[in-house]
Amino acid sequence: MTNSVIQGLPRWTLAVPPLAFVVLLVTWGRDLNTVLLILVCLGLGAAVIAAVHHAEVVAHRVGEPFGTLILALAVTIIEVALIVTLMASGGEKAASLARDTVFAAVMITCNGILGLALVVGSLRHRVQEFRVQASYSALTVMTALVTLSLVLPTFTTSASGPRFSSAQLAFAGVTSLVMYGVFVFIQTIRHRDYFLPVRSDGDVDEDEDHHAAAPSGKTALLSLGLLFVCLVAVVGLAKTVSPKLESAVESAGAPLAVVGVVIALLVLLPETVAAVRAALRNRLQTSVNLALGSALASIGLTIPAIAIASIWLDGPLILGLDGKEMVLFALTVVTSVVTLATGRATLLQGAVHLAVFSAFLFLAVSP
Repeated sequence: MTNSVIQGLPRWTLAVPPLAFVVLLVTWGRDLNTVLLILVCLGLGAAVIAAVHHAEVVAHRVGEPFGTLILALAVTIIEVALIVTLMASGGEKAASLARDTVFAAVMITCNGILGLALVVGSLRHRVQEFRVQASYSALTVMTALVTLSLVLPTFTTSASGPRFSSAQLAFAGVTSLVMYGVFVFIQTIRHRDYFLPVRSDGDVDEDEDHHAAAPSGKTALLSLGLLFVCLVAVVGLAKTVSPKLESAVESAGAPLAVVGVVIALLVLLPETVAAVRAALRNRLQTSVNLALGSALASIGLTIPAIAIASIWLDGPLILGLDGKEMVLFALTVVTSVVTLATGRATLLQGAVHLAVFSAFLFLAVSP
């Protein structure tokens, strides 16, 4: 590998992805003892940090909003594969895993990631600005997707319980995919300027890292490949520790839905770190793109994938939210509308989002 290819990439970012993947291969399918559990946790944390670094390299090369879109899509595609794999091997116990994981992803991104980015960014910069057009567009699509895919199954009557019939599930899958595709078209082509970071003079920032030279094409391609390796390691290591998590959840007497929450938390670690770092650099628009974009990708890709997988998956597929979760979702939408209305964010909005996120975590453990 020539120096021109690895220029701008620290040595640790080159070493961590293959090492994390080796840890995944060594521990896959094994019952983890204390040493292996520590090794998996270290590999998971290192892979997350490396994934964020390589995502930023790719983002710097292709520009916004393509960079955040690549990270969100890559994580979500692997997350979908993980959900389908766990559902295929989990039987009836995994009937609600897709719902729990997708809803957890929505709450984590719209309240946890966004709230944390608002808090750390406001602590450093007092007031941060973002584009209302982009934020409202993403919030509108997210609200429609969650309502059509996760709220309606509770009220439909064609199938018993909070489930869709086969025709309804197919309709929800096609609608989710089409709506997400239209949003990506708007984000990357038709109204790309809406999703660019805001400069101090209020104009769009075509190059948010204009102070640094963009990496070469070969460096960006290398980072893209290493990003994929990191994300495979992150999701694989998260699945590796999931049996320990399930045992801990059962021992604590907590609902099985907590497993979906923990899986979503682990898988969304790269977006969390990237969003916080962007907020610290006064690039709140990038943080908003990551948070809402990840929520959209999670719903827009998971529901169609589950609809296709249901053809050969045995057992029921529970998608409908219960009353408690609907209240939390409604509160999230109202809070987000107020937060995104002015295009300016302060510490208060971030604290409110984190409060809603804390309520979600508490009620997941103690329903």
